[in-house]
Amino acid sequence: MTDELSISPFSKRNGISLTLFGAFSMCISLTIFIGFSGLFALGMMFFALGSVGLILGIAKVYQPAISFKLTAQGMCFYHRRGQVFIEWHNIQRLDNVRVNQNMELIELPYIGVKLKQINPILDCISPRLATGLLTEQRPLLMTAATQDEDLQSLEGYLGAEYTPLIVNGDRYRGVLAMFGHRCQTLNEQLGYHLYLSTDSVDRDPKEFVNLLRKFQQQASVSKA
Repeated sequence: MTDELSISPFSKRNGISLTLFGAFSMCISLTIFIGFSGLFALGMMFFALGSVGLILGIAKVYQPAISFKLTAQGMCFYHRRGQVFIEWHNIQRLDNVRVNQNMELIELPYIGVKLKQINPILDCISPRLATGLLTEQRPLLMTAATQDEDLQSLEGYLGAEYTPLIVNGDRYRGVLAMFGHRCQTLNEQLGYHLYLSTDSVDRDPKEFVNLLRKFQQQASVSKA
């Protein structure tokens, strides 16, 4: 097993091709609108396809070429808004995120990371990345709401996000406090502090979890 491994996400692939396809379709639609007014429906079809393709393609292009870097010390998660480093010894549990809905176990498109302490994450994450993750985690909050029979308690958690956060004697304010509160809320509701989208990995999520566990186990053996 290597001491360092870089992961390139599946979602990054075909970004340039999709962008070019979208731009080409937009050009065709403009040509139809200007020179062939009788083919308006066809022009609208090319315009819709081009718009979707261009937006998705540009989003793929602007994603980091590397989504994870696994080392002997921990894993670094790369996001278009920044990066955050998670040490292996600070991870209590790694697994695919699952929830119960209507007596059925459903797997969510996230890899969950339960931390021993959230302070190291709050100390190294940038406000810009914290803001981006807060926005992307809205579906998780809706899922958490369906897990909690008392919705008023969840509303209380959300209200607490706007208050300062004190963890292990350290005080956090602003976006970092909001992100810390969110980590605690999701941990109470879904069982993990951090949620890594499966779109950012290069293999089956279960295989990726096993890979992370192997790196963590290797780090524990080396430390012992």
